[in-house]
Amino acid sequence: MSLRDAIDNFYERLVVDAIEATREESDTADFLTDVMCVALNRLPTRYYRHSIDMMFYLADEELKGMKQKSLAAVKEAREFVRAHQRE
Repeated sequence: MSLRDAIDNFYERLVVDAIEATREESDTADFLTDVMCVALNRLPTRYYRHSIDMMFYLADEELKGMKQKSLAAVKEAREFVRAHQRE
């Protein structure tokens, strides 16, 4: 295992959840990948090594706020990607 494989960004998981919650029938895989990239670039990073550590040390209010930020970032990213799609 490489060092890169040993850590993850918690926001990636939250953004995937937010994308699934806002998914539309017409969404393509390319569109959603672009949405994920744009959303993650607008959010801070929150690295962790073991998911159990993240869940144990994260206060409920902080998690709720992170989920809200992720959903807002995904909604904004969807609009941005739609507005900047190539024909």
